[in-house]
Amino acid sequence: MSAPVIPSADLVAQVAHGLADVRNRIVAAGGEVAAVEIVAVTKGFGPEALAAARANDAVDVGENYAQEAVAKVEALGADAAALRLHFIGHLQSNKVKLLAPHVALWQTVDRASIVDALARHAPGAAVLVQVNVSDEPQKGGCPPADAAALVDAAVGRGLTVRGLMTVGRTGPPAEAAPGFALLRSLCDRMGLPVCSMGMTDDLHIAVAEGATMVRVGSALFGMRPSKPPPELA
Repeated sequence: MSAPVIPSADLVAQVAHGLADVRNRIVAAGGEVAAVEIVAVTKGFGPEALAAARANDAVDVGENYAQEAVAKVEALGADAAALRLHFIGHLQSNKVKLLAPHVALWQTVDRASIVDALARHAPGAAVLVQVNVSDEPQKGGCPPADAAALVDAAVGRGLTVRGLMTVGRTGPPAEAAPGFALLRSLCDRMGLPVCSMGMTDDLHIAVAEGATMVRVGSALFGMRPSKPPPELA
């Protein structure tokens, strides 16, 4: 049995301070803390980041890469059961089976092949359909006009569609506002409760436009290391 992952007191305090700041920003943007779920994005950091989030009752954590996510869950052992892992990176069909035992919410369902893979390997999975609201080719997500059809396809395959997700336009945060407003209107039109949008730099814009979930990493853990920790390399 591996040794438990124990975060440093400094890291736990840093995450606590970051969470307080994010909550203050939510309120300042006109949101309610109880109505906006915070996902702690731990990609690129070691398992101690997840443990520090858990120590602050931030049990929703986001990971972008399949092997890295699984390695961290395995490093945490039984302690990982207290966390809800969100997969928030580009999802490959051939990684779904590897991730299926660990993911609580799949946030980046953006095409029919992913729906099919989830239906096979994670029946009934809770998902968000990712929408590209900025029409930037480097970003994932289906076109807004295709979102309703993809939601219907996912429901038809037995998946639980909780809402929609997007990544804001690259550039000054204010430029993300029209896209965030579009995602909020799509959620309302489809009657979907979860509107996942906004990250560290633009979360205030997202909350003002109606986000119910934000994904923050550097606000909690600082700058992401350029190389993965040795245990994840």
